[in-house]
Amino acid sequence: MARRQPWHLLSSLLFGLVLSGGLHFRVEAAEPDTAPAELVGTLEQLETAANAQDIAAVMQLYSPDFSSDDGFTPESLQAALQTLWERYPELIYRVELESWDEADGGYVVETVTYIEGMQSGTERDAALKSVIRSRQRLESGQVVSQETLSERNQLTAGENPPTVTVILPEQVAPGASYDFDAIVEEPLNDRYLLGAAIEEGTTATDFFTGRPIELELLSAGGLFKIGDAPTDSDSRWVSALLIREDGMTVVTRRLRVAE
Repeated sequence: MARRQPWHLLSSLLFGLVLSGGLHFRVEAAEPDTAPAELVGTLEQLETAANAQDIAAVMQLYSPDFSSDDGFTPESLQAALQTLWERYPELIYRVELESWDEADGGYVVETVTYIEGMQSGTERDAALKSVIRSRQRLESGQVVSQETLSERNQLTAGENPPTVTVILPEQVAPGASYDFDAIVEEPLNDRYLLGAAIEEGTTATDFFTGRPIELELLSAGGLFKIGDAPTDSDSRWVSALLIREDGMTVVTRRLRVAE
């Protein structure tokens, strides 16, 4: 038994664009408590502007030459954030500085961003949680490039959404096969469980593209899939959608494809 249902999973996945996301550096990083006041101040301004959903203040902290590994430009970043904040008007951002280093007149930092919020105005409210680890390059108080290192997102709705454990590697080689398991912890008993696994790109184009999803009736307590990575280096969002009569859970992980 299966049915097609439009589901724009990516509406829940852009949490990390404020302080996440494309230049690769390897640096001897310093501890966060030694960070200069200028750097700490920029990160605090970004966090404050994101929590206020002040798009003008956020964009002032991004360079006109901003780039990311997901292909976002300042224009597409602004459009994506506005779309996200329309759907989630009360997101809460918390940013932790993990490490920093001086590099070519600026700073390279690694941060962990925690985001929580509710989506209302739909058939049922949905709760959103995200944890994103990322690397940014800052110059003159602005973010000039971003690289997402890891990403975990979860969207839940209903009185008793399924509790889901995800098994997925953070990185695989180009062209390699990988296992993706999304295991529901509660026993099925006599309840029906519908589910779908989705793999899609992480680019600005992907963010604005909705896709239909083929739901299948699951005989086991979760999804157990084998995927094939692209033959070139890339980043992919790998998601599981799991639905019972008492709730729904969507879990997403970022899969890095690299040597």
